[in-house]
Amino acid sequence: MSIHLNSRVLAAVFAIVTFLPFLGGCAGDDPVKENYKELPVEELYNNAMDLLKDGSYDKAARAFDEVERQPPYSVWATKAQRMAAYSHYEHNKFDDAINSLDRFIQLHPGHKDAAYAYYLKALCFYEQIADVNRDQRMTANALKSLQEVVDRFPTSKYARDARMKADLARDHLAGKEMAVGRWYEQQGQYLAAINRYRLVLDNYQTTTHVPEALHRLAECYETLGLQDEAQKVAAVLGYNYPGDQWYADSYKLVKGLAPKPDQEDHGWFGWLW
Repeated sequence: MSIHLNSRVLAAVFAIVTFLPFLGGCAGDDPVKENYKELPVEELYNNAMDLLKDGSYDKAARAFDEVERQPPYSVWATKAQRMAAYSHYEHNKFDDAINSLDRFIQLHPGHKDAAYAYYLKALCFYEQIADVNRDQRMTANALKSLQEVVDRFPTSKYARDARMKADLARDHLAGKEMAVGRWYEQQGQYLAAINRYRLVLDNYQTTTHVPEALHRLAECYETLGLQDEAQKVAAVLGYNYPGDQWYADSYKLVKGLAPKPDQEDHGWFGWLW
């Protein structure tokens, strides 16, 4: 019986050794490689565009990346870089889009579409602007990138929209400072609140938050018993925003308002400080 078992084991080993090369040969036949057909770069690009139009943004981005790898530094590769970034942007993959755009800008700083690349990068940050009660790093990045579009390409078709969005981003940052200032004021930390309101007046003078910042500043000074400072701030508010509701509130709050300040070379903010 032992001899019979040994014979069966030997037979099994012999079969494995005999057919192993054939099995390896079958495993080596890659059906994907056999079915792969190398297409002209124009056709690859058009296929990627079709995917983009169909809303298959992730597939489109990969297809454009494949176009870029085909003939390096060709016209098609340059187009594919931009379109891959746009596909990522449409898919809300902003980090991937920014990486693609940074690569495009680095490789083609003088390209005719460089303004578009800078603008699309700014939009990637702009789309991620959060509520004023949350972290505003994306807002700061958006403002920086939008201003870069304006400074580098002031006559481009993207400059006007970049200016408008930059103003909105700047207003958003001022709103963040106002929210923090109001919180400090509610907590009775008036000096910290004053610093926030003054920051708005110093750095965001063109935003919609200036009238409230002046009123809140007068409010804090009045609470601290700094009557002269409160009068000066309220006077500045009345001089520049005489019909604003915030001035009406300050007028009720502060008694004996100072005369209107003279606007000299340093402007009324310089007079105030």
